[in-house]
Amino acid sequence: MGNHVEIETFIDQWPESANGCQAVFSRLYDFLKRLSGTRIEFHARPGITYSLRGVPQNDSHYPLFVMIDVIDDQPRWLSVCFYEQLVNDAEGRGDTVPGGLLGEDGLCFDVESEDEELIHYLMQLIAEACEAVGE
Repeated sequence: MGNHVEIETFIDQWPESANGCQAVFSRLYDFLKRLSGTRIEFHARPGITYSLRGVPQNDSHYPLFVMIDVIDDQPRWLSVCFYEQLVNDAEGRGDTVPGGLLGEDGLCFDVESEDEELIHYLMQLIAEACEAVGE
């Protein structure tokens, strides 16, 4: 199912910060774990990013459906990215990043604090993207 021990150790060792991004990362990780047909990958590049990826277990054209990057800054913050064609950003909250997600157009959301409304919106988009790659 993935590198769960490595991910949970990473969460436990997150430096103290009042912005709540550690809690957001943990909640999005827990949400990903509950999605069927999903594998989780974790790519650590200390000092740059820590990348949590939701990967379809089927033979999808897409190598992933969501990438949750922890930007290793002070304090840490998150960039949650999707392939632009997999999700509908009905509220217009994301930023289009041409060629920004593994060479394809991405739609990214910056998370700099524990914003309940944004967390729920991102969970909806993660579920939508997961369903889109499963079809």
